[in-house]
Amino acid sequence: MKEMSPLEEIRHSTAHVLATAVLRLYPETKLDIGPPTDKGFYYDFDSEVSFTPEILEEIEEEMAKVIKENQRFERMEVSREEAREIIGKMNQEQYKIGRLADIPEGETISFYQNGEFMDLCAGTHVSYTKKIKAFKLLQTAGSYHRGDSSNKQLQRIYGTAFASKDELAKHLEQIEEAKKRDHRTLGKDLRLFHIDEMVGQGLVLWKPNGAIIRQELEKFITSELTKQGYSQVYTPHIGKLDLFRTSGHFPYYQESQYPPIIQKDCLSDLSEEGFSSTQLENKLDKGELDGHLLRPMNCPMHISIYKSEKRSYRELPIRLAEFGTVYRWEQSGELNGMTRVRGFTQDDAHLFLREDQLQEEIQGCLGLVKLVFSVLGMNEYRVRVSLRDPDSDKYVGSAEAWNKAETALKQAVRTLDVEYEEELGEAAFYGPKIDFVVKDVIGREWQLGTVQVDYNLPERFDISYVGADNQDHRPVMIHRAPFGSMERFCGLLIEHFAGNFPTWLAPEQVRILPMNDDLITAAEQCAKEFSRNGIRTGIDRQAAKLGAKIRKAENEKIPHMIILGRREAEEGKVTIRSRNNPELDGTCQLEACIKQISTEIRTKSLPQKRISNESE
Repeated sequence: MKEMSPLEEIRHSTAHVLATAVLRLYPETKLDIGPPTDKGFYYDFDSEVSFTPEILEEIEEEMAKVIKENQRFERMEVSREEAREIIGKMNQEQYKIGRLADIPEGETISFYQNGEFMDLCAGTHVSYTKKIKAFKLLQTAGSYHRGDSSNKQLQRIYGTAFASKDELAKHLEQIEEAKKRDHRTLGKDLRLFHIDEMVGQGLVLWKPNGAIIRQELEKFITSELTKQGYSQVYTPHIGKLDLFRTSGHFPYYQESQYPPIIQKDCLSDLSEEGFSSTQLENKLDKGELDGHLLRPMNCPMHISIYKSEKRSYRELPIRLAEFGTVYRWEQSGELNGMTRVRGFTQDDAHLFLREDQLQEEIQGCLGLVKLVFSVLGMNEYRVRVSLRDPDSDKYVGSAEAWNKAETALKQAVRTLDVEYEEELGEAAFYGPKIDFVVKDVIGREWQLGTVQVDYNLPERFDISYVGADNQDHRPVMIHRAPFGSMERFCGLLIEHFAGNFPTWLAPEQVRILPMNDDLITAAEQCAKEFSRNGIRTGIDRQAAKLGAKIRKAENEKIPHMIILGRREAEEGKVTIRSRNNPELDGTCQLEACIKQISTEIRTKSLPQKRISNESE
C-alpha cells in the first residue's frame, strides 16, 4: 500500500466522495479512476448526462451532504475472485474489471468503502469524511479511457481540496489570477499569436507583435553567445530516416514523432506487393525502407556539421548554435496555446569538447541560464538533476559513460549555490541533464532551461578529433537551451508579466497621445525622433478624449504614454505617463525623455511596479 501525505489523503478521499455523490444523483454512471494530483484530484466518468457547470453545483451540494454524514473509510483486502464479485454487484464491470487486471498477480487487492460506496483502491484515505474541511469542483474536460484516443471519451471532473478553508481560498484566488494572465487570452487581446485550424493544431502563427518579442529575445541571447564564442548555423527541418536511426530517435522516440515520409518509389513497390501497415512499420523499424522525418531534435544535424571536417584538439570546444524548429506529435488533448505545441523553435546549441574542458563548459552553460532568469526577473527557481534509472532499459550507452556524465553534472551543479534534487529515471535517453524549474509570480512552476552531458551520441555517430598525440579521440557533447522553446518561453513570459512586458520586450514601447487632431503633425515629428533612436513608437490618431486614449493604451499594455498638448508642442516638451517606471512621470524636454527611455531599454530594466488587477 502506497503511503500518501496528509494532503494527498484528503484529496484522494474527496475524489471518492465525488464518485459517491455522482452515483447518488446519476446511478447509471460508470466509473473509471479518481486519483489525487499535485493540485487536487479528478475522477473519470462515463455518463449520458453532460456535467455542465450547473450540474457541478448540484454534485458539490451532494458531496457536502456525504461529508456531513461523517462516513467512515474502511479498507477491505480481498481475493481476485471476490474483487470480481464486488465489481459485479456494483454494476461497474465496464472499466473496473480492466483496472483489476492491471494489478499484478500476488499483489494485494483492496477496496475502500465509505457509506454505500465502494471502490477498487490501494489507498490511503482519511478516517472519516468530516476530515474533509475544504473542497471545490473546478471544471470538466474530455478524457480518453487510459489516455488512448482509440478508446471512448469520458468526462473528467477536476477538483481540489485543502486542509483548511483559508488554504482553499488562497488557491482559488491564484486560479482567478491565472485566468487573468492566461497567455491564450492575452495573446489574442495583444495580437501576439494565432493558432488556426486550417494551419493545424499546435502550430503557432507569430503575429507582428509576438514576432517582435521573439526577435528581441533572440537578439539578447545571440549577443551573449557571440561573447562566449558560439557559431551560428542553419540546418534543414527534415532529414533522412537513417540519420535519426543512428541517433536513436527513430524508432526509440517514435511515439512523439510525426510519421515518416516514405519515398514515392518505395510506396509504389509496397502497394504492388500488398503490404499491411504493420508490415510497413516493421520494415521501417528494421531500416529496410528509405524515407525522411520531420526532425524531433536538432542534435543529429549539428553532429553532421561537426563531422563534415577533420577536427583538432586545438579547435575545441566547438560551439554550434541555432534557433532550430523541431516537430513533435503531441496528443490533441495535451495541446495548450503556446506552452504545449507540435512545432516549436529551440534556442539550441551543441558543444563538442575534450573531457578536460567539460566542467568549464558546463559552468558557462549554467551561467547563461542564470543570466536569462536574472534579466527577466525569474529569481525563484529550483534545480533538478535528472539521472538514469539503472534498472530501466530505455537508455543507450555504457554504464561507464553514464557514470562519467552524471558525475560531471553533479560537480557542476554544486557550484550554483542553490538547492537541487536528484531524480532517477528523468534523464534523456542519451544522457543526464540539469533542468531549471522556475516559479512565476503567482507560484506556478515551469521547467525551462536545460543543460545535458552526452557521451553516447558521439559514440553512435563515430565522431572524433585529433589529439596532441596525433591519435583520434572521442569528444564529449553538451546539449543546452536556456529558453528551451521560444513558443513555450514566450507563453510563460506573457503570463509572468500579465502582458505588461519590460520596455525592451514590448512590441510598442511608446505611444504618443495628441490632445487633438491639430497636433497629429507634431506627434508625427515627435514619433520620428523616437524611432530615430530605436524606440518602437505608435500614435493614437482616434478622435477621442484623452482619458479614452489613456485607457486604450493601458489595456494594450503600452509601457510609456507621451501626452502631447499644444504648450508641449510649442516648447519642444512632452508629458510622460509611464506604466513601467512611475519615476519618469512628468513633463520634460523631448531629448531628455528619449534618453531616459533609451537607458531603460539598453539596461533591460524590469517594470518597477505591478499593475493592479483593475487596470489589467
